[in-house]
Amino acid sequence: MHPIIQVGKNSNIPILGCTVHVEIIDKKIRFEHCGAEDAISVQLVEKGVPKQDIVLAYHAPHVRQYTEFAAG
Repeated sequence: MHPIIQVGKNSNIPILGCTVHVEIIDKKIRFEHCGAEDAISVQLVEKGVPKQDIVLAYHAPHVRQYTEFAAG
């Protein structure tokens, strides 16, 4: 797992949040969570990564077939 995190404080209360959670499984890039302002999956496609190598795993498996990316 390779999460990118945000750390900070709000009124002296610690805040920790995962911005992006990406895994590579079976040679596919799986986004478990992506809270980035600009979709990283789209940026990867713009850099030449084939859409069939990217899984938007934050969508339920039965919904992924309707995205332009890999289903699983």
